Amino acid sequence: MRQLNGHDASFLYSENSHANSNVTLIQIYDQSSAPGGKVRFKSVMAHIESRLERSPMFRNKLLRVPFDIDHPYWVEDENFDLEYHVRHIALPKPGDWRQFCIQASRIHARPLDMNRPLWEIYVVEGLDSFVDLPAGSFALLIKLHHAAVDVEHGQSMGLMLHDLTPEISKPEPPKPWFPEPEPGRLALIYKSVKSAVFAPRRFLRPTASALRRVAPAAVHFFQDLLFDVVEMTSTRFNSVVSPYRVFDTRRFTVDEFRAIRRLVPKSTMNDAIIAVCAGSLRRYLQIHDELPTRPLTAAAPIYVRESGRNANGNDGAMAVSWMQVGLATHIDDPVERLRQIHEQTAGSDLAERGVSARQLTDLTQHSPVVTLALASKLLAKAAARVGNRVPLANCTITNVPGSGVPLYLNGARMTYFSAIMPISDGMGLVFAVTSYDGRIIISPTSCRYLMPDPDVFSQCIRDSFQEYLALAQQLPVVVPKRKATAVKRAGSRGSASGTRSPSRPTAKKAAKRLPAAPGDPRRSRAPSG
Repeated sequence: MRQLNGHDASFLYSENSHANSNVTLIQIYDQSSAPGGKVRFKSVMAHIESRLERSPMFRNKLLRVPFDIDHPYWVEDENFDLEYHVRHIALPKPGDWRQFCIQASRIHARPLDMNRPLWEIYVVEGLDSFVDLPAGSFALLIKLHHAAVDVEHGQSMGLMLHDLTPEISKPEPPKPWFPEPEPGRLALIYKSVKSAVFAPRRFLRPTASALRRVAPAAVHFFQDLLFDVVEMTSTRFNSVVSPYRVFDTRRFTVDEFRAIRRLVPKSTMNDAIIAVCAGSLRRYLQIHDELPTRPLTAAAPIYVRESGRNANGNDGAMAVSWMQVGLATHIDDPVERLRQIHEQTAGSDLAERGVSARQLTDLTQHSPVVTLALASKLLAKAAARVGNRVPLANCTITNVPGSGVPLYLNGARMTYFSAIMPISDGMGLVFAVTSYDGRIIISPTSCRYLMPDPDVFSQCIRDSFQEYLALAQQLPVVVPKRKATAVKRAGSRGSASGTRSPSRPTAKKAAKRLPAAPGDPRRSRAPSG
C-alpha cells in the first residue's frame, strides 16, 4: 500500500465532469516484421499478461480515505480482470487517418473507472489507408490517469511491453499472485488522524527548505501578476472546454529540426519546436481572424533530475518545472520569432522562474488535504479567468520522450508514437511533442467546441514547419576549419588561393536526400487517409 503525494493527488481533486486527467499514448505497429507477418489479439493479451509483474501500477487501484481527510492510497485490486483492461476494436472501412483520430479522441475523452486500476489498453485493427504506413498496421492506445503517471517512469507502462528485437521469446507462465487485503475504514481513519497529528513537526523542515527554493519564483510570479498583467491576452482556447476531444498529428525528422535551429546561433531543438508550434497557433488564429496584437505565451514543463533527497525521501528523483515562454506571435518574421524564443529560454532569469512541482509537493504533502483539494479546484477555475483578467498561459507545449531506437511488440515494429494530453478549463490547447526513432511528432489536443477543424490546425503546423525548413535550406553549409598541414602550406606557396577542398553539397541538396517526412511537401499529411 502506497500513498499518493500531494502533487499526484491534485490531478484527482481538479477533475470535473467535462475535463478529466487522462493521458493516452498512441503507438502504431507494422505486422510484417512479426513471425508469419501477423500479430493476433490473443497473443497480445498473453504478452501483456506476461509483463504484469514488471509494474505494480498494472494491478493497483485507488483507495480513498473516508471523508477525504487524507490523500488516497494505491492498493492491489483483489478483483483484477485483465480482459476488462485490454480491449479489441477495429476501424470501419476505409480505415483512414481521420477515422482513427476520431476514435482515439473518443476513447481518450471517456473517464476511467475509478474503482479499478487506472489504465486501459485498446488494440485497434483496420488501419488500412494511411499514406506512409503499411496496410494492415494496428495500434495500441494506452490510456492512463495522470495520477498514475510518474514523472520519471511515465513511459514505463508503455516501454515495458516492448522489446529491442523482433525475436519473440516464449512467455513464462504467470506467477501466482496473492493480493494484499484492503485496510478497513477504521484503519484508514486512524492512520490519517495519526498522520495529521505528526504533520506539523514533519512539515517544518520541508517547508523551510522548499520555501528557499520556491521563493525566487514566487516573487517573480506575483510581480508578473501585479505589473505585467496588461501584456497578456486570451484566445478561444482560454475558456471552458467541452467534454469532447479532438486530436491530430504531424511527423518530422530530427535532422530537419537540427537544420532549423541553425537559423539562430546557439538555439536549441527545443527552441525550434516551440517556434514551429508558435507559428502554427499564429496561422490558425489568423485564418479565423482572431490573432491578438499582443504576444501569446505557453506553459512549458521542463523535466530535470534533482540532487539530494526531498521531503518524501526521493533520492535524485525527476522533477517537473514549469516555465512561461513568450511565443512572439505578434512578429511576422519567423526567424526573429525564433530568436526571441531562444533569448527567453536561454535567459537565467527564466530558469529561476521554473517552479518544481516536486518542490511544491514538499509544501503540500503535509498540508490539510481538504485545503489542498479546494485549492486544486480553485486553481483549475483560475486558469479560465474572463473579463478584465487573463489566463496564466495561452497553451501548453509538453515533451513526451520516447525511445531513440526501434521497439517491437510481439515482433511487430513500432512505426509511430504520439500522445493525447489532458486539457482543462482555461487551457484548451496542448501540444504533445513526442520523439521516437529519429522522428519528432507534434500532436495538438483540444476540444471539439474550441477547435472544430483539427485538420486545419494540423495543416498550420505543417505550413509553419515548411516555412522554417525552407529558410534553413538556404543557409550555407558550415565546413569545419581544417588544421594547418604541410600540404596546405605547400599549396599556399604555389598559388594565391592555395589548394581548395572539394565542395560539399549545399543544405538544400542534402535535404533532398532525406527520407520523405510527413511534414514535407512531398507528403500531404502524416499519417493520412
